[in-house]
Formats: sequence, structure tokens, C-alpha cells
Amino acid sequence: MSPSLQNLSGLDRVIHEPARLMLVALLSSVESADFLYLLKESELTKGNLSVHLSRLEEAGYVQAEKTFRGKIPHTEYRLTPQGKAAFDAYRKSLGSIFDAKKK
Repeated sequence: MSPSLQNLSGLDRVIHEPARLMLVALLSSVESADFLYLLKESELTKGNLSVHLSRLEEAGYVQAEKTFRGKIPHTEYRLTPQGKAAFDAYRKSLGSIFDAKKK
């Protein structure tokens, strides 16, 4: 196996899953986003979105802030410093795989 393909095994599995990768990418481009924004942008179902956000929270990559607007629950999500670092590392790892292919 070529060294560039071996780098695939080192990718962060939490982020590498396509739905979570999309969520982390969305959150990396904003200060915070609410559940409805992420639902609309990701086109995931409510249940699927909730499960993936929970997995990212468990990993320490996303922080949720639950409040109320009147009597309506409102949840804001943001990447944690650990999440930002993990996403940066993921992008660098992925880039190194493709850069090695060009050589």
C-alpha cells in the first residue's frame, strides 16, 4: 500500500463520516448555528441530525447551548476549540493524501 493510502487509516473517524463532515464544515464557517439552520443546510432528517450532533458533542467537537425563546426551545451549536483543531488536522491529513498522489 502506498504511503498516501496509509494516511487514510489515520483520518478522524468521527469527522470522516459524510454527515458529520458536512456539519463540522458548516459550523467551521459560522460562529454558531441553530438546529433549524443545520437542518435546512444539511438536508438531514431531524432524528439523523440529532444523532450526528450528539456524536460530535460526545467527541468534544461541538458544544450545544440550550435556551428558550419564550416557551420555544432553542439550541445553538458551535465548534469547540478541540473541534476546530480536529477539523484543521482532518483537512491537512486529507490534503496530504492528495498531495502525495501528485508526486
